[in-house]
Amino acid sequence: MKILSPLKISAALIAAIVVSRPAAAETPPPKPANATTVDSVHTSPLPLALHPDNPHYFLFRGKPTLLISSGEHYGAVLNLDFDDIKYLDELQACGLNHTRLFTGTYHEVLGAFGIADNTLAPKAARFIGPWQRTNTPGEADGENKFDLTRFNPAYFDRLTKFLSEASQRGIVVEVNLFCPNYDDSLWNISPMNDKNNVNGIGKCGRDEVYTLKHPDLLAVQQAVARKIVEAAAPFDNLYFEVCNEPYFGGVTMDWQDKIVETILDAEKDRPAKHLISMNIANGRKKVEKPNPAVSIFNFHYCTPPDTVEMNEALNKVIGENETGFKGSQDVTYRTEGWDFITAGGGLYDSLDYSFTTSHSDGSAVGYKAPGGGSHALRVQLGAMRKFMESFDFIHMKPDNAIIKGGVQKGTTARALAQPGKQYAVYIKGGTHIDLQIDLPAGTYAVRWLNPTSGEVSKSETVKSSGGLITIESPDYTQDVALGIVSKPEN
Repeated sequence: MKILSPLKISAALIAAIVVSRPAAAETPPPKPANATTVDSVHTSPLPLALHPDNPHYFLFRGKPTLLISSGEHYGAVLNLDFDDIKYLDELQACGLNHTRLFTGTYHEVLGAFGIADNTLAPKAARFIGPWQRTNTPGEADGENKFDLTRFNPAYFDRLTKFLSEASQRGIVVEVNLFCPNYDDSLWNISPMNDKNNVNGIGKCGRDEVYTLKHPDLLAVQQAVARKIVEAAAPFDNLYFEVCNEPYFGGVTMDWQDKIVETILDAEKDRPAKHLISMNIANGRKKVEKPNPAVSIFNFHYCTPPDTVEMNEALNKVIGENETGFKGSQDVTYRTEGWDFITAGGGLYDSLDYSFTTSHSDGSAVGYKAPGGGSHALRVQLGAMRKFMESFDFIHMKPDNAIIKGGVQKGTTARALAQPGKQYAVYIKGGTHIDLQIDLPAGTYAVRWLNPTSGEVSKSETVKSSGGLITIESPDYTQDVALGIVSKPEN
């Protein structure tokens, strides 16, 4: 195909070239590696879904599922120097089942946000995105410019390979389509900036990129979103997030809704659709007018996790799919995860800076970054997932009211409960607690879990005559988890 000169092109022409071009003129999405094995062994006919009995949680391959992880900084596919196999192997080994993925419509410059060896900031020659580079020099990163009407087959090979490898390991991938440009240094290297493409598209400031003000730019965004959705279609282990942190950089809600429409249209002929996520806020916010097509409402930096209760009436998954700008201590992100999940959240993913371009297995130590991450933290979060999934959690709801006493100043306690049957309680702070809890009459198996080691530190059987009962913890450091499950009467 002839490379278009960087002249101003009408929105209608761009739509005709990029959106409506006959399929035969495109490189078709590559068949996933080991497609027969993946489809027959590692996937199910239905993709990740909301659980029909409790849509605050997921159903994945026939099982109730929580998505828990501590993952790299979203550059696993777009950075050719990152070894995605080592990365996915480490997640699987730690018992984690989620990762976020940026698609290459956005990437970062070296040193951005104080992150050294940032997986999302590849060397210029090692960046791979969804659009093809041309022979025309002049891209801000020193490489050749992009053609926004031509997709890059090598990128889609790498994307589908990553999804396939994640599928084989039971890992669900958040495919995040777009991200705002937080400052001019990031917009300056974007393929969608007119200075970096041969199409003359993107003649605007960074705060207008994700609006409906520029039809030619919107057409390109819709086309690449559709292409990514179609490439990912065969896989059950993913959901699509419209845009990371749209509350920065001028991203408008009507633009987000337009991308949701694009996803829906791309999948309209598929018998089973993938879930769609929107990122709502840092901290907390009540969602007042939800898009009915959105099934996951993701938040960042949720301490305390009261956004879960605020949005319970949505009857959808409330997730925390990013935290990590709070220092390097594992305890910070372990306790944040436990708090969020026992508040009723269905997804937790912290940024893990021990995954670097040169340490794809997460073995970096002494790294420079605003947050933390380590193998030890990943093991701890894997233990949290194992503990929570040992319950029939689909039938549990947040119920802190069952906790009647014993919680000292500086200590918090959260509970998920199915009254009379099962309880998961998380205590943060202190070193010992005589927990007073309201239990219906019956016999219960009690176990205390050390969240740091993942080991059961105390177990016993207790009987309740109905009403208040005191359960004494073992001594602990920082936090402790309690599981209570009814036992059948003899």
